[in-house]
Amino acid sequence: MVAENHPSPTYFILLLITITRLISTVGKTSQWKAVLPAELAEVDEDVFDKLRGDSEALQGRASKDYGNIAREVPLAVFHPASAQDIARLIKASYRGAVPFKVAARGQGHSTRGQAMARGGVVVDMAGFRERGSGVGIRVSNTVDPSVGYFHYADVGGEQLWIDVLHATLEHGLAPLSWTDYLYLTVGGTLSNAGISGQTFRFGPQISTVREMDVITGKGESVTCSSQTNSELFHAVLGGLGQFGIITRARIALAPAPKRVKWVRLLYNEFSDFTKDQEQLISITGRKQNIAVDYVEGSLLMHQGPINNWRSSFFPLADHGRIISLVTQHSVLYCLEVAKYYDGQSENNVDKELQVLLQGLSYIPGFYYEKDVSYVEFLNRVRGGELKLQSQGLWDVPHPWLNLFIPKSQIMDFDSGVFKNIILKRNITTGPVLVYPMNRNKWDNRMSASIPDEEIFYTVGFLHSSGFDNWKDYDTQNKEILQFCNDAGINIKQYLPHYRTQEDWTKHFGPKWRTFVERKQQFDPRMILSPGQRIFNN
Repeated sequence: MVAENHPSPTYFILLLITITRLISTVGKTSQWKAVLPAELAEVDEDVFDKLRGDSEALQGRASKDYGNIAREVPLAVFHPASAQDIARLIKASYRGAVPFKVAARGQGHSTRGQAMARGGVVVDMAGFRERGSGVGIRVSNTVDPSVGYFHYADVGGEQLWIDVLHATLEHGLAPLSWTDYLYLTVGGTLSNAGISGQTFRFGPQISTVREMDVITGKGESVTCSSQTNSELFHAVLGGLGQFGIITRARIALAPAPKRVKWVRLLYNEFSDFTKDQEQLISITGRKQNIAVDYVEGSLLMHQGPINNWRSSFFPLADHGRIISLVTQHSVLYCLEVAKYYDGQSENNVDKELQVLLQGLSYIPGFYYEKDVSYVEFLNRVRGGELKLQSQGLWDVPHPWLNLFIPKSQIMDFDSGVFKNIILKRNITTGPVLVYPMNRNKWDNRMSASIPDEEIFYTVGFLHSSGFDNWKDYDTQNKEILQFCNDAGINIKQYLPHYRTQEDWTKHFGPKWRTFVERKQQFDPRMILSPGQRIFNN
């Protein structure tokens, strides 16, 4: 069963004036509106008309997310026609005697209810996008004396990255940093960090933002950058929605490649696998003439398919000998590399790639390569999603666990988790990602919390389960976290889910004090993103 929570009756401060007002207002005699707090009824008419509290609205996507584990029923769903509507809604809460919680929901790709608002108002950013009400996607360039021409896109926080890709490609441009899955909102990924195999070289998506429009927890619309209103700018990026709702982000662009050389290599030794990954991410292209553009990695295990839903890569003719290797070693490690190219670099790309891969310690004979378009590479997960949707296997529980792990402790994690907990439990069938990143590509002024080592790894257990057995995976996740705690492995959760403020304090470490001060400055009444459970545990 999915855990379901309804608003507590004690939340509602009902005043006779509310009912009187509602009954006397044309078009506002619906019964659900009679139970709204007086503060919500006092928003201006145009905003009030965009609130829905019928069963379809409350029980629909506003109370669910991709995880299909948590379920939090809001008091109302808000369908804004403009960013100003969102500001008015938040301002009404901020000024009210009893503020109501507000959560912006884009694609709802969280897994533990982070985009929900129990007993509050969910802002339907997907509908905002579908109605074309926001900033949209505008590609421009400007002149910066220090760098010459600077290409950028002004993008609504409600926009999907897949649409950003197509819109920028029309100008021969594209962002540098991506997520593996592109059907996510810009505001959603920037509120976390936005990571993928490009992060080691170009930084997370939050590092590519030049300016934003943000609506704070006071209902104020603020334009911010690293030079103007910089405290808000750095707070919001990676800030888990705690300081404001992003309505516009200015994303840096670069000339877009045309095609991609996409390579996968198999390893049976974790030490060789990580050594080679770390060698590849040490070549970032600044001092060297050539570098790879993408480095990821994953596990192959006996209980999982050779090709998973994230991409079908290995040729069918080789499945037998790959399975034989997995049976022999229990776990194989797959290093994934990509190098972009266009018409000008086409003649040299093969030579450059072989130079970069020369001396790597993968298993001889287990080198696989594809040549695909840039769009096909970036949108590689979509085909698997559509296939799962057609089979009814997409809208299922996803008890995911995503971690950042210091380089100095990744070997301990391999022996204690990959080669112990995972193999013993024998239930992991979904993708397990593992790849390194460079700390110097992250801006420490931003809210995102990462390990305090120059190289750290991300590990993602991307489980899918049935509604009857998701707790088995959840138990495994807890065992992994307990092992890390007992072994002194200083992990950070990515897309974090903690239950106590003590855990949140530990997560943010030396940033916690600043995080709290920023909350008091930009959302002092604790209105925004209650589903993160940072300040309202």
